[in-house]
Amino acid sequence: QVQLVESGGGLVQAGGSLRLSCAASGRTVSRYYMGWFRQAPGKEREFVAAVAAISWSGSSTYYADSVKGRFTISRDNAKNTVYLQMNSLKPEDTAVYYCAAVSSLSKVAVKESYDYWGQGTQVTVSS
Repeated sequence: QVQLVESGGGLVQAGGSLRLSCAASGRTVSRYYMGWFRQAPGKEREFVAAVAAISWSGSSTYYADSVKGRFTISRDNAKNTVYLQMNSLKPEDTAVYYCAAVSSLSKVAVKESYDYWGQGTQVTVSS
């Protein structure tokens, strides 16, 4: 079992930055694929970013086209925490952001692939 707790959401003006944190307990996050998804009101939950489990070759990262170049996912294994640094925020980034985890993964951007979810943290970007 993996327990995930997100934090760091809030209200920010367009062009601003926020850093979301996902603290994990129960298992070591380095062994898991960790993803960030978001859900805006009335919309489906969508993929934002993911980082692969650590292997001999390192750890790959993946991004949705809509956030590529603006968001960065990273992992601190010592703190068992995954981060999402969000820069140049836009009003369309407003959503509840969720952290997710799975031990093995074939489709990184598919929410049904993930086994564990946090409760979400609200991000609101004003224009």
